[in-house]
Amino acid sequence: MKINDHNPLLPYHAAAERYDSMKFRKCGNSGLKLPEISLGLWHNFGHNADFTLGRKILRRAFDLGITHFDLANNYGPPYGSAEENFGRIFEKDFKSYRDELLISSKAGWDMWPGPYGNFGSKKYLIASLDQSLKRMGLEYVDIFYHHRPDPETPLEETMGALDQIVRQGKALYVGISQYSAEDTVKAYDILKSMGTPLLIHQPRYSMLDRWVENGLLDAIGEKGVGSIAFSPLEQGMLTDKYLKGIPEDSRAAKDGRYLKAEQISEDKIEMIRKLNDIAKTRDQSLAQMAIAWLLKDPRITSVLVGVSKPEQLDDNVAAIKNTEFGPAEITQIKSIIGAK
Repeated sequence: MKINDHNPLLPYHAAAERYDSMKFRKCGNSGLKLPEISLGLWHNFGHNADFTLGRKILRRAFDLGITHFDLANNYGPPYGSAEENFGRIFEKDFKSYRDELLISSKAGWDMWPGPYGNFGSKKYLIASLDQSLKRMGLEYVDIFYHHRPDPETPLEETMGALDQIVRQGKALYVGISQYSAEDTVKAYDILKSMGTPLLIHQPRYSMLDRWVENGLLDAIGEKGVGSIAFSPLEQGMLTDKYLKGIPEDSRAAKDGRYLKAEQISEDKIEMIRKLNDIAKTRDQSLAQMAIAWLLKDPRITSVLVGVSKPEQLDDNVAAIKNTEFGPAEITQIKSIIGAK
C-alpha cells in the first residue's frame, strides 16, 4: 500500500483498502478478532512528543488495517498524557470509526500519590478507569487490563473489580498483563466463576525475552485465552539499529529508563548480527523476522508494536506476509538465541 502522508490540517478519511492486507486472529476461544499487528501508545504520544506526528502515526496505522490501539493510565510522560492526546486525536479523526476500533487501557502501576493510586485494589482500578475514560472521551474501552500482579491484594478482589467494570459497561472485555502461568490460571478460574471470561494476557515477549515459554503459553493455550506480546523488538535491539554498536542518537545512549547501554553487550550485538543474516535470507528485515517469529505460534493473537514515525508501521505490518519458518531455520535461530 502506498504511504498516504495525511495532512493533519485536513479532515481524515480512512483508506478504503484498509482491510485488504491485514490479517486477523481470533482471541482465544472468544468471538473477538485482533489484527496480527497492534499499535501501542507507550512512547511518542505524551505531552513531550510531537502531537502532529502522533496523529499521522495513528492515521497510518488505521489505513493499514491496525484496528487496535493499546494505552494505559500512566503512558506519557507525564502520566495520563498519552490518553489525553489520544482523546484529542480520536475526537478529530476517529470518532466516526469507533465501532471499527479496539481501544484498550490498563491500570496497575503508580498513577497518583497515596495508597489508592497503585497496584490492584478495587478502589484504584475503578477510579483509574473512570479517569481514563474521561481523558479519552470514551463511554467504554474494548479491553481493560490489570497491568501487573499485586502481591498484597487478594486476586479475588482484583478480578472482582474487573468483573464489576464489565457489568457496569465500562469495558467490553478484561485482561491481565505480566501474570505468571499459575496466577493466570487462578485469575481465569475466578473470573469464570463470576461469569466474566478472561479474554487476553499481555506479556512481554521477544526472541531475547522468552519467559512466557516456561508455562504461560501452555496455560493460555489450554484455557483458550488470547495473548498480545509487547516489546517484540526488545526496545529496538531486534532491529538493524545496533548492528554496529550503540548509535549516539539511540534510546540506549540518550534515555536509560527503558534500554540501558550495558544491556547491549558485544556478545548480544554478535547474536543480533547472526539473526540479521538469517532475516536477509528470508527477504525480511530483522524487525520483521522478530515479529514473524512470535506470530508463528498460533497462541499469539497479536504483536504490539511502538513506532516513532509512520513509515515504520509499513515495515512492521509487512512481517505478516511470511510467518512460516522451515525446520532448518527454526533449529538455526534457536541455537543462536539459546532456546530449547
